[in-house]
Amino acid sequence: MAKKSSDFQSILSDLKQKVYKPIYFLMGEEPYYIDVISDYIQNNALSDTEREFNQMVVYGVDVTMREVINMAKRYPMMAPYTVIIVKEAQNLDNLDDLSYYLQKPQSTSILVFCYKYKKVDARKKYISEISSQGVLFESKKLYDNQVPAFIGDYLKNEGLGIEPKAAQMLTDFLGTNLSSIVNELDKLIISRPAEVKVVTPDLVEKNVGISKDFNNFELLNALINKNVYKANQIVFYFEQNPKSNPLVLTITVLFNFFSNLMLYYYIQDKSPTNVAHELGVNPYFVKDYQTAASKFNGWKTMEVISLLRTYDAKSKGVDNSSASGGELLKELVYKILH
Repeated sequence: MAKKSSDFQSILSDLKQKVYKPIYFLMGEEPYYIDVISDYIQNNALSDTEREFNQMVVYGVDVTMREVINMAKRYPMMAPYTVIIVKEAQNLDNLDDLSYYLQKPQSTSILVFCYKYKKVDARKKYISEISSQGVLFESKKLYDNQVPAFIGDYLKNEGLGIEPKAAQMLTDFLGTNLSSIVNELDKLIISRPAEVKVVTPDLVEKNVGISKDFNNFELLNALINKNVYKANQIVFYFEQNPKSNPLVLTITVLFNFFSNLMLYYYIQDKSPTNVAHELGVNPYFVKDYQTAASKFNGWKTMEVISLLRTYDAKSKGVDNSSASGGELLKELVYKILH
């Protein structure tokens, strides 16, 4: 039975128990999960001594499918397995030839394909064969609203917690690039004082370089509360620091919130628990939607969504020949607040 992307943890669990399959086909748009699985196999399936003669790491652009199959058919030398890891397998020609190998895969080989940034047509014959012989894994990109939970889970595995605002700051700043997020989290883990067990906005500001007072989270909060002075302070800060605060990222954060606010109006049961479930947000942030609903009616919310679409296009040069990102943000914030 193939393991799907939702089984990432169970794949790792099997590997940690040294339960190996003859073939792992790791594909999808999110490289992070593919790297974690393949790196674990590369670093743990064999001992240092066994790796010398029994582990091969090759790249799809440098080898043929026939050469990969021949590697997989080799018997290990004084080791339990032969391990072959094919990185950048999306560049490998004649993947259909894998079907011949899968008719009788070598039981003492672990063959790993890292097929990044896209997925294979599920109708391919070898895909169904992989499903019955080993592990077929699709690594999907996370949606924006799933990233805070990923951050929380990652830190929980390290014995740490994180405040919701700090998780949202990281999400807004780093987006959905899990490799970048993990890199920053690892730096936070290493650099924090030993007695600190919860990541706070102050810790994020100090170690990641995100201002805890001037960021997209605080701009959204100012807009929700119609705090004109605070909103303009943040806009000015963004204009002075454009590289750290790109307009496209700000628009994405605002668009996600106001799109959710539109959905909020149609939720019948507005209890915090149900709203959090329906919108896919941390219960901590439900109060923001309650506040916004009291400040923006449905018509104004639709107008804001339309404005965000318009200014997103302008930021990419549509009907805009000279205005800077800072100038566009000033206009946008003014129209949202008035």
